Amino acid sequence: MKLSPEVVAEALQESLAALAGISDAAGLRAQKANIVGEASPVSKLNALIKTVANDEKAEAGKLVGGARAEINQAFAAKEKEFEAVERSEALAGEAVDLSAAPKALRLGARHPLSLLMDQVSDVFIGMGWEIADGPELENEWFNFDALNFHPDHPARAMQDTFFVEPVEDHLLLRTHTSPVQVRSLLERELPVYVLCPGRVFRTDELDATHTPVFHQVEGLAIDKGLTMADLRGTLEHFARVMFGDEAKIRLRPSFFPFTEPSAELDVWHPDAKGGPKWIEWGGCGMVNPNVLLAAGIDPEVYSGFAFGMGIERTLMFRNGVKDMHDMVEADVRFSTQFGSVI
Repeated sequence: MKLSPEVVAEALQESLAALAGISDAAGLRAQKANIVGEASPVSKLNALIKTVANDEKAEAGKLVGGARAEINQAFAAKEKEFEAVERSEALAGEAVDLSAAPKALRLGARHPLSLLMDQVSDVFIGMGWEIADGPELENEWFNFDALNFHPDHPARAMQDTFFVEPVEDHLLLRTHTSPVQVRSLLERELPVYVLCPGRVFRTDELDATHTPVFHQVEGLAIDKGLTMADLRGTLEHFARVMFGDEAKIRLRPSFFPFTEPSAELDVWHPDAKGGPKWIEWGGCGMVNPNVLLAAGIDPEVYSGFAFGMGIERTLMFRNGVKDMHDMVEADVRFSTQFGSVI
Protein backbone atom coordinates (compact mmCIF):
# COMPACT_ATOMS: atom_id res chain seq x y z
CA MET A 1 0.00 0.00 0.00
CA LYS A 2 1.29 3.44 -0.96
CA LEU A 3 0.79 6.33 1.43
CA SER A 4 -1.48 8.95 -0.13
CA PRO A 5 -4.06 11.51 1.00
CA GLU A 6 -6.80 9.08 -0.01
CA VAL A 7 -5.35 6.28 2.16
CA VAL A 8 -5.04 8.65 5.14
CA ALA A 9 -8.60 9.91 4.67
CA GLU A 10 -9.93 6.36 4.47
CA ALA A 11 -8.12 5.35 7.73
CA LEU A 12 -9.43 8.48 9.43
CA GLN A 13 -13.01 7.79 8.35
CA GLU A 14 -12.72 4.20 9.56
CA SER A 15 -11.69 5.38 13.04
CA LEU A 16 -14.37 8.08 13.14
CA ALA A 17 -17.04 5.55 12.14
CA ALA A 18 -15.89 3.18 14.90
CA LEU A 19 -15.99 6.08 17.38
CA ALA A 20 -19.50 7.05 16.31
CA GLY A 21 -20.73 3.50 16.95
CA ILE A 22 -19.80 3.60 20.64
CA SER A 23 -22.77 4.36 22.92
CA ASP A 24 -21.35 4.48 26.46
CA ALA A 25 -18.25 5.23 28.49
CA ALA A 26 -17.46 1.56 29.10
CA GLY A 27 -17.41 0.85 25.37
CA LEU A 28 -15.23 3.91 24.75
CA ARG A 29 -12.66 2.71 27.27
CA ALA A 30 -12.70 -0.77 25.76
CA GLN A 31 -12.10 0.50 22.19
CA LYS A 32 -9.55 3.20 22.99
CA ALA A 33 -6.58 1.18 21.72
CA ASN A 34 -8.37 0.43 18.41
CA ILE A 35 -9.34 4.08 17.79
CA VAL A 36 -6.46 6.24 19.02
CA GLY A 37 -3.90 3.67 20.18
CA GLU A 38 -1.06 2.03 18.26
CA ALA A 39 -3.51 -0.54 16.89
CA SER A 40 -5.72 2.13 15.26
CA PRO A 41 -5.90 2.47 11.43
CA VAL A 42 -4.38 5.97 11.52
CA SER A 43 -1.47 4.93 13.77
CA LYS A 44 -0.65 2.03 11.46
CA LEU A 45 0.03 4.54 8.66
CA ASN A 46 3.25 5.57 10.43
CA ALA A 47 4.84 2.43 9.05
CA LEU A 48 4.23 3.67 5.47
CA ILE A 49 6.07 6.95 5.96
CA LYS A 50 9.44 5.19 5.56
CA THR A 51 8.39 4.07 2.06
CA VAL A 52 8.01 7.67 0.92
CA ALA A 53 10.88 9.48 -0.83
CA ASN A 54 13.04 11.53 1.49
CA ASP A 55 11.93 14.83 0.04
CA GLU A 56 8.28 13.82 0.63
CA LYS A 57 8.63 12.51 4.20
CA ALA A 58 7.89 15.85 5.83
CA GLU A 59 4.65 16.25 3.88
CA ALA A 60 3.65 12.62 4.62
CA GLY A 61 4.33 13.05 8.34
CA LYS A 62 2.26 16.23 8.37
CA LEU A 63 -0.61 14.40 6.65
CA VAL A 64 -0.61 11.44 9.06
CA GLY A 65 -0.07 13.69 12.09
CA GLY A 66 -3.08 15.82 11.13
CA ALA A 67 -5.27 12.73 10.86
CA ARG A 68 -4.09 11.52 14.30
CA ALA A 69 -4.78 14.94 15.82
CA GLU A 70 -8.31 14.92 14.38
CA ILE A 71 -9.20 11.47 15.67
CA ASN A 72 -7.66 12.26 19.09
CA GLN A 73 -9.73 15.43 19.30
CA ALA A 74 -12.90 13.56 18.36
CA PHE A 75 -12.12 10.86 20.94
CA ALA A 76 -11.57 13.47 23.68
CA ALA A 77 -14.88 15.16 22.84
CA LYS A 78 -16.69 11.82 23.02
CA GLU A 79 -14.99 11.01 26.32
CA LYS A 80 -16.06 14.36 27.80
CA GLU A 81 -19.62 13.77 26.62
CA PHE A 82 -19.81 10.38 28.32
CA GLU A 83 -18.27 11.74 31.53
CA ALA A 84 -21.00 14.38 31.66
CA VAL A 85 -23.64 11.67 31.23
CA GLU A 86 -22.10 9.58 34.04
CA ARG A 87 -22.06 12.57 36.40
CA SER A 88 -25.70 13.33 35.63
CA GLU A 89 -26.73 9.74 36.28
CA ALA A 90 -24.78 9.68 39.56
CA LEU A 91 -26.44 12.89 40.73
CA ALA A 92 -29.85 11.55 39.76
CA GLY A 93 -29.20 8.42 41.78
CA GLU A 94 -28.27 10.48 44.84
CA ALA A 95 -31.24 12.80 44.59
CA VAL A 96 -33.49 13.08 47.66
CA ASP A 97 -37.22 13.24 47.11
CA LEU A 98 -38.23 15.85 49.65
CA SER A 99 -41.88 15.07 49.09
CA ALA A 100 -41.46 11.39 50.06
CA ALA A 101 -42.25 10.21 53.55
CA PRO A 102 -39.07 9.79 55.65
CA LYS A 103 -37.99 6.37 56.82
CA ALA A 104 -38.28 6.25 60.59
CA LEU A 105 -35.28 4.60 62.25
CA ARG A 106 -36.11 3.08 65.63
CA LEU A 107 -33.40 3.92 68.12
CA GLY A 108 -32.33 1.46 70.76
CA ALA A 109 -32.35 2.19 74.47
CA ARG A 110 -30.39 1.12 77.50
CA HIS A 111 -32.28 -1.26 79.74
CA PRO A 112 -33.82 0.46 82.79
CA LEU A 113 -32.13 -2.04 85.11
CA SER A 114 -28.72 -0.88 83.85
CA LEU A 115 -29.74 2.74 84.22
CA LEU A 116 -30.98 2.16 87.76
CA MET A 117 -27.78 0.35 88.80
CA ASP A 118 -25.75 3.26 87.44
CA GLN A 119 -27.89 5.73 89.39
CA VAL A 120 -27.49 3.73 92.61
CA SER A 121 -23.72 3.57 92.04
CA ASP A 122 -23.60 7.34 91.54
CA VAL A 123 -25.32 7.89 94.91
CA PHE A 124 -22.64 5.98 96.79
CA ILE A 125 -19.73 7.28 94.74
CA GLY A 126 -20.95 10.73 95.77
CA MET A 127 -20.54 9.63 99.41
CA GLY A 128 -16.97 8.49 98.78
CA TRP A 129 -17.65 4.77 98.41
CA GLU A 130 -16.00 2.54 95.82
CA ILE A 131 -17.65 0.16 93.34
CA ALA A 132 -16.50 -3.47 93.62
CA ASP A 133 -17.05 -6.35 91.22
CA GLY A 134 -16.46 -10.09 91.30
CA PRO A 135 -17.00 -13.32 89.34
CA GLU A 136 -20.48 -14.69 88.73
CA LEU A 137 -19.07 -18.24 88.83
CA GLU A 138 -18.06 -18.36 92.47
CA ASN A 139 -16.43 -20.72 94.94
CA GLU A 140 -18.74 -22.12 97.63
CA TRP A 141 -16.46 -20.77 100.37
CA PHE A 142 -16.93 -17.15 99.26
CA ASN A 143 -20.66 -17.57 98.66
CA PHE A 144 -21.53 -19.41 101.89
CA ASP A 145 -18.77 -20.41 104.34
CA ALA A 146 -17.11 -17.00 104.66
CA LEU A 147 -20.56 -15.47 105.20
CA ASN A 148 -21.34 -17.71 108.20
CA PHE A 149 -23.74 -20.05 106.35
CA HIS A 150 -23.56 -23.37 108.20
CA PRO A 151 -23.10 -26.56 106.11
CA ASP A 152 -26.76 -27.56 106.67
CA HIS A 153 -28.20 -24.12 105.81
CA PRO A 154 -31.16 -24.55 103.40
CA ALA A 155 -29.77 -21.91 101.01
CA ARG A 156 -26.99 -24.32 100.08
CA ALA A 157 -29.44 -26.94 98.78
CA MET A 158 -29.67 -27.81 95.09
CA GLN A 159 -33.26 -26.55 94.98
CA ASP A 160 -32.06 -23.00 95.74
CA THR A 161 -28.56 -22.87 94.22
CA PHE A 162 -27.15 -23.59 90.77
CA PHE A 163 -24.17 -25.84 91.47
CA VAL A 164 -21.73 -26.51 88.63
CA GLU A 165 -20.74 -30.09 87.93
CA PRO A 166 -18.73 -31.77 89.24
CA VAL A 167 -20.15 -30.68 92.59
CA GLU A 168 -16.90 -31.77 94.28
CA ASP A 169 -15.23 -28.66 92.79
CA HIS A 170 -17.48 -26.50 95.01
CA LEU A 171 -18.31 -24.07 92.19
CA LEU A 172 -21.70 -22.40 91.83
CA LEU A 173 -23.46 -19.45 90.25
CA ARG A 174 -23.44 -16.86 93.02
CA THR A 175 -26.76 -16.52 94.82
CA HIS A 176 -26.04 -12.95 95.98
CA THR A 177 -23.32 -10.33 95.51
CA SER A 178 -22.09 -10.79 99.09
CA PRO A 179 -19.04 -12.81 97.90
CA VAL A 180 -17.79 -9.56 96.39
CA GLN A 181 -17.84 -8.09 99.90
CA VAL A 182 -15.68 -10.95 101.21
CA ARG A 183 -13.24 -10.54 98.33
CA SER A 184 -13.10 -6.79 99.03
CA LEU A 185 -12.17 -7.43 102.65
CA LEU A 186 -9.38 -9.78 101.58
CA GLU A 187 -8.02 -7.52 98.84
CA ARG A 188 -8.38 -3.97 100.23
CA GLU A 189 -6.81 -2.03 103.04
CA LEU A 190 -9.09 -1.01 105.91
CA PRO A 191 -11.31 0.94 106.20
CA VAL A 192 -13.54 -0.45 103.43
CA TYR A 193 -16.59 1.23 101.93
CA VAL A 194 -17.74 -0.66 98.84
CA LEU A 195 -20.92 -1.02 96.81
CA CYS A 196 -21.40 -4.30 94.97
CA PRO A 197 -23.95 -4.24 92.14
CA GLY A 198 -24.30 -7.29 89.91
CA ARG A 199 -26.22 -10.25 88.53
CA VAL A 200 -27.12 -13.23 90.72
CA PHE A 201 -28.76 -16.62 90.17
CA ARG A 202 -31.30 -18.72 92.05
CA THR A 203 -33.45 -21.65 91.01
CA ASP A 204 -36.72 -19.69 90.95
CA GLU A 205 -39.39 -20.08 88.29
CA LEU A 206 -40.00 -17.09 86.05
CA ASP A 207 -43.31 -15.46 86.98
CA ALA A 208 -44.69 -11.99 87.57
CA THR A 209 -42.52 -11.38 90.67
CA HIS A 210 -39.62 -13.87 90.37
CA THR A 211 -36.87 -14.69 87.89
CA PRO A 212 -33.93 -17.13 88.12
CA VAL A 213 -31.52 -14.41 87.01
CA PHE A 214 -31.81 -11.02 88.68
CA HIS A 215 -29.72 -8.13 89.98
CA GLN A 216 -28.75 -7.02 93.44
CA VAL A 217 -26.88 -4.12 94.92
CA GLU A 218 -25.16 -4.65 98.26
CA GLY A 219 -23.15 -2.29 100.39
CA LEU A 220 -20.44 -2.96 102.95
CA ALA A 221 -18.74 -0.56 105.34
CA ILE A 222 -15.96 -1.69 107.71
CA ASP A 223 -14.30 0.87 109.94
CA LYS A 224 -13.60 1.64 113.58
CA GLY A 225 -16.64 2.65 115.61
CA LEU A 226 -19.43 2.03 113.08
CA THR A 227 -22.87 1.43 114.60
CA MET A 228 -26.49 0.83 113.58
CA ALA A 229 -26.91 4.62 113.60
CA ASP A 230 -24.43 4.89 110.72
CA LEU A 231 -26.32 2.16 108.86
CA ARG A 232 -29.65 3.90 109.35
CA GLY A 233 -28.30 7.29 108.26
CA THR A 234 -26.79 5.79 105.11
CA LEU A 235 -30.02 4.01 104.18
CA GLU A 236 -32.18 7.07 104.88
CA HIS A 237 -30.08 9.15 102.51
CA PHE A 238 -30.21 6.41 99.89
CA ALA A 239 -34.00 6.07 100.19
CA ARG A 240 -34.57 9.82 99.80
CA VAL A 241 -32.48 9.93 96.65
CA MET A 242 -34.41 6.97 95.22
CA PHE A 243 -37.95 7.87 96.31
CA GLY A 244 -38.02 11.58 97.09
CA ASP A 245 -37.39 13.82 100.07
CA GLU A 246 -40.51 12.56 101.86
CA ALA A 247 -39.30 8.95 101.88
CA LYS A 248 -38.67 7.33 105.26
CA ILE A 249 -37.26 3.97 106.37
CA ARG A 250 -37.90 1.60 109.22
CA LEU A 251 -35.91 -1.40 110.43
CA ARG A 252 -37.69 -4.56 111.65
CA PRO A 253 -35.73 -7.22 113.57
CA SER A 254 -34.81 -10.22 111.43
CA PHE A 255 -32.06 -12.82 110.98
CA PHE A 256 -29.31 -13.24 108.38
CA PRO A 257 -26.25 -15.48 108.87
CA PHE A 258 -23.82 -12.73 107.91
CA THR A 259 -25.19 -9.88 110.07
CA GLU A 260 -25.92 -9.58 113.80
CA PRO A 261 -28.11 -7.80 114.68
CA SER A 262 -30.09 -8.06 111.43
CA ALA A 263 -33.09 -6.14 110.15
CA GLU A 264 -35.60 -6.06 107.34
CA LEU A 265 -35.57 -2.68 105.61
CA ASP A 266 -38.91 -1.05 104.75
CA VAL A 267 -39.28 2.22 102.88
CA TRP A 268 -42.16 4.67 103.04
CA HIS A 269 -42.81 5.34 99.36
CA PRO A 270 -44.70 8.66 99.10
CA ASP A 271 -45.53 8.21 95.39
CA ALA A 272 -46.34 4.50 95.38
CA LYS A 273 -49.05 3.28 93.03
CA GLY A 274 -52.29 3.25 95.01
CA GLY A 275 -51.03 5.88 97.45
CA PRO A 276 -48.18 6.28 99.97
CA LYS A 277 -47.33 3.08 101.85
CA TRP A 278 -44.61 1.02 103.50
CA ILE A 279 -42.88 -1.43 101.16
CA GLU A 280 -40.32 -4.09 102.04
CA TRP A 281 -37.12 -3.09 100.25
CA GLY A 282 -34.23 -5.27 101.46
CA GLY A 283 -32.17 -6.56 104.35
CA CYS A 284 -29.39 -5.07 106.46
CA GLY A 285 -27.52 -5.30 109.74
CA MET A 286 -24.18 -5.11 111.49
CA VAL A 287 -21.55 -7.46 110.03
CA ASN A 288 -21.34 -10.69 111.99
CA PRO A 289 -18.00 -11.01 113.84
CA ASN A 290 -17.55 -14.45 112.27
CA VAL A 291 -17.49 -12.82 108.82
CA LEU A 292 -14.81 -10.40 109.98
CA LEU A 293 -12.77 -13.27 111.41
CA ALA A 294 -13.06 -15.20 108.11
CA ALA A 295 -11.44 -12.20 106.40
CA GLY A 296 -8.71 -11.91 109.06
CA ILE A 297 -10.15 -8.77 110.69
CA ASP A 298 -10.25 -8.33 114.44
CA PRO A 299 -13.91 -7.70 115.46
CA GLU A 300 -12.69 -6.16 118.72
CA VAL A 301 -11.11 -3.33 116.71
CA TYR A 302 -13.34 -3.00 113.65
CA SER A 303 -17.07 -3.13 113.13
CA GLY A 304 -19.22 -2.69 110.06
CA PHE A 305 -22.61 -2.75 108.48
CA ALA A 306 -24.03 -4.29 105.31
CA PHE A 307 -27.24 -4.02 103.33
CA GLY A 308 -28.71 -5.34 100.11
CA MET A 309 -31.75 -4.98 97.90
CA GLY A 310 -32.99 -6.24 94.54
CA ILE A 311 -32.74 -3.92 91.55
CA GLU A 312 -35.75 -5.52 89.83
CA ARG A 313 -37.87 -5.07 92.96
CA THR A 314 -36.75 -1.47 93.27
CA LEU A 315 -37.70 -0.79 89.66
CA MET A 316 -41.10 -2.45 90.11
CA PHE A 317 -42.39 -0.33 92.97
CA ARG A 318 -40.39 2.80 92.07
CA ASN A 319 -41.60 2.98 88.47
CA GLY A 320 -44.81 1.00 88.55
CA VAL A 321 -43.61 -2.08 86.63
CA LYS A 322 -46.10 -4.88 87.36
CA ASP A 323 -44.64 -7.95 85.68
CA MET A 324 -41.11 -9.35 85.81
CA HIS A 325 -41.60 -10.71 82.27
CA ASP A 326 -41.37 -7.15 80.91
CA MET A 327 -37.80 -6.89 82.22
CA VAL A 328 -36.50 -10.09 80.63
CA GLU A 329 -38.25 -10.32 77.24
CA ALA A 330 -35.91 -7.81 75.52
CA ASP A 331 -38.72 -5.75 73.99
CA VAL A 332 -37.19 -2.38 73.12
CA ARG A 333 -40.59 -0.73 73.65
CA PHE A 334 -40.25 -1.48 77.37
CA SER A 335 -36.85 0.19 77.57
CA THR A 336 -37.65 3.25 75.44
CA GLN A 337 -40.47 4.35 77.73
CA PHE A 338 -37.88 5.10 80.42
CA GLY A 339 -35.76 7.31 78.13
CA SER A 340 -32.12 7.65 79.09
CA VAL A 341 -32.68 8.52 82.75
CA ILE A 342 -35.13 7.00 85.22
